[in-house]
Amino acid sequence: MTESSLIEQSFVEQFQENGYTLAKGLFSAEEVAHYRDHFMTLRAAGSYPGDTAGVDVTSNDPLKRFPRMIHMHRWDDLSLQWMLDPRINRWLTALSGIEPYAVQTMLYFKPAGARGQALHQDQYYLRVQPGTCLAAWLALDDCDVENGCLQVVPGTQNAPILCTVKADTTQSFTDVTVPLGEGMSAVPVVMKAGDVLFFNGQLVHGSYPNTSQDRFRRSLIGHYVVGDAQKVSEFYHPALRMDGSPVELDTSERGGACGVWVNKDGTPVVEMQVADANKQTVLHE
Repeated sequence: MTESSLIEQSFVEQFQENGYTLAKGLFSAEEVAHYRDHFMTLRAAGSYPGDTAGVDVTSNDPLKRFPRMIHMHRWDDLSLQWMLDPRINRWLTALSGIEPYAVQTMLYFKPAGARGQALHQDQYYLRVQPGTCLAAWLALDDCDVENGCLQVVPGTQNAPILCTVKADTTQSFTDVTVPLGEGMSAVPVVMKAGDVLFFNGQLVHGSYPNTSQDRFRRSLIGHYVVGDAQKVSEFYHPALRMDGSPVELDTSERGGACGVWVNKDGTPVVEMQVADANKQTVLHE
């Protein structure tokens, strides 16, 4: 039995039912240590394209001392190799049914005391048409509630793009969030370094602040779009096939209808409403 068939049998059903699945130990301890050292060295060396927060080693804000990196694959070969890694390709292809296109890498350092990110959907930013986006979220440190692990809302992968409201920026480094329906709640995803969480672009997720005294919660993230997509938001061009060759996609538009949770007979359901084009940030996990 091939590894691909094992993935399909064991995890596709969970991915379809909950919107996410966890691949434990997909990357070895040696690989994870290499990634940690590599990105800590890059971070210490200065700023790079996409470091819009800037590096300020004297700041009281941990996220100014260790701002996230974005689109590293455009200038860092190790990031490109990781984004296109055959293991990630195998899992995403099995989970979505078609080989994806790769569009983004991100590295979050999230040191002790850093804010989290309010609940959101990746598809709000990527605007993939048709279909949705996919994420591969590699833990470079053990992740738990104390150091701000991811929180997910199972089942929301079937929701449309939800309307956003203002977030609490004392807890979140982004300023928008999506409310949950009555009775819904986020659950923590506890991970070991080397685990990869794969999740659907509509899945509502986020994280709380890192309340530990001295622990990082570093993560290496790839964003992908389903392989039959025709459009993606402007910020995510150029898209790459998983062999590294470029693929031309059209640019999707911002704005349009979005959903709000309403209670009907004791059950939260989504009603669509027309929304103005929103100014979108691109900082998301």
